[in-house]
Amino acid sequence: MFELDGRVALITGGSRGLGLQIARAFAEHGAAVVISSRKQEACHAAAKEIGAATGARAIGVGCHIGHWEECDRLTERVYDELGRVDVLVNNAGSSPPYPSLDAVTEELFDKVIAVNLKGHFRLSALIGTRMVKSGGGSIINVSSTASISPSPAELPYGAAKAGLSALTVGFARAFAPSVRVNTIVPGPFLTDISKAWDMEAFEQMAERSIPLGRAGRPEEIVGAALYLASDASSYTTGSTITMDGGLTTGRG
Repeated sequence: MFELDGRVALITGGSRGLGLQIARAFAEHGAAVVISSRKQEACHAAAKEIGAATGARAIGVGCHIGHWEECDRLTERVYDELGRVDVLVNNAGSSPPYPSLDAVTEELFDKVIAVNLKGHFRLSALIGTRMVKSGGGSIINVSSTASISPSPAELPYGAAKAGLSALTVGFARAFAPSVRVNTIVPGPFLTDISKAWDMEAFEQMAERSIPLGRAGRPEEIVGAALYLASDASSYTTGSTITMDGGLTTGRG
C-alpha cells in the first residue's frame, strides 16, 4: 500500500531538510523524483545522491517558487521530461528574521507570502488541474505549527502557513474526487536549520512544553509523507496530520 512504483513525485524545497528526507523516501519506495529548490547546484547534488543511493530516476530543477513564471517553467519542464506528476509536495518555505514587528518591511512580508503561499498556490493549481485530467494524484502541503500558534518572531510566516492550510481544504474540494490534498504540520525538527538554535534553551523548552520532550528527527517525517503519497491514504483528503511531539496540545 505504501509503494510508489511508476509514479513521479515533485518536491519543492527538496534539496535539504525535511524535503530531502521525503524525496529520498519516495525514491526508496519506487518513485522517480524531481527535486526543486532555489539553487540549481543544490538540487543537482541532492538528485545525484538520491539516484546513486536508490537507483531511482532523480533530477534536480532550480526554481524560485515565489516567482509565478518560474512555477510555470518548472511545471512545463517536469511534464516535458517525465510526462506526468503523481505526487506534489509543497515543502519550500522561508522565515527571515526581523528585530521587531514594526520593523518588518513590505519587501520582507511580500517575500514570505510569495515563498510560503503564492508559489504553492500556483503549482497546486497548475499540477492539480493536470492530475485531474490524467486520472488522479496526491498533493501534500507542508505547513508549520506556526500556522496554529505563531510566535511574534514568525508572524508573517505563520500567517502564510495558515493560508497554506486553507488552500488544502479548497483544493481538496476543487480537485475531488480524483486528487487528494492534505497537510503535514511539523513542529521543531533537527534539520540543518536547527544548527542555529540555542540547543540548551531549546531542550529546556522541550522538557517544559513538548509532551514527548524533544525535537523530531528528520526521518520521522517519512511515515506521514509516504502515507499521504500512496494508496494507503486513498480515503483521506482535506486532512491535517500534526507532527510536533504534542507541542500544540501542550503539557497537561
